[in-house]
Amino acid sequence: MPRDFAALKALILTRSQTLPRRLAQIAGFALDNPDEIAFGTAASIAAKAGVQPSTLVRLSQALGYQGFTDLQLVFRSRLMQRVLNYDERLQQLRAHATGKSRAGLILDGFLDSAERSLGELRQTLAPERIEAAVELLAGAETIYLIGLRRSFPITAYMAYVMGKLGIRNVLVDGLAGLGAEQISFVSERDAVLAISFTPYASETVALTQGAQAKSARIVSITDSAFSPIAPVADLWLEIVEANFEGFRSMAATMALAMSLAVAVAQRRGEEN
Repeated sequence: MPRDFAALKALILTRSQTLPRRLAQIAGFALDNPDEIAFGTAASIAAKAGVQPSTLVRLSQALGYQGFTDLQLVFRSRLMQRVLNYDERLQQLRAHATGKSRAGLILDGFLDSAERSLGELRQTLAPERIEAAVELLAGAETIYLIGLRRSFPITAYMAYVMGKLGIRNVLVDGLAGLGAEQISFVSERDAVLAISFTPYASETVALTQGAQAKSARIVSITDSAFSPIAPVADLWLEIVEANFEGFRSMAATMALAMSLAVAVAQRRGEEN
């Protein structure tokens, strides 16, 4: 059984498609809310996840642990490490902030979260997965870009860059409620790049599923194997952005999006 959070997460992702529905539900909740698992009670966690407390025990045993307490220790060790690396640094920053502006502290916090996000992406995203995503997108006649709410700045900038690079694309912005109409011309010759993070924009999910129904190839950028746009994708790339005071960084997502756009242009140039 895994003794560190990274190994546990990898095991859950591997087992995600074979776990019973209720166990998959609480496993997804655990990955999305690791702090709650670390210090919540079985009753409070079950209530928030919408399952019975016994489901936590069943999940723990399915993953190789004797009981929920053993599983919870892995989540606590992850949180303790995070506190040493992040929260403690912010506390020290505040303690030595005499004479500094509050805006300066906020900037330091956001810069720190951006650095953490970029560092995590560098360590976890395998180059061969990026290559596979580029190959899929480069072979498309038209690339449809779907990402609403907090993901919209990413797809909007990708549309701008792809236009400058001569890559035919359609930005699905859902303006005037016309998202379904904008995606209606997608076909098996096209590809979709869908971006969404918890709590997942419902329209992004619906439009991505609609594109899949029309046999378009799909690359998803999201934060969990339990994301609704992960199982419908031919290939999905995982990004978990760090946050500062509840506001999540978009630095890693933007870096990945720009890399995909430029790499697709380069691949097409080599083929031509």
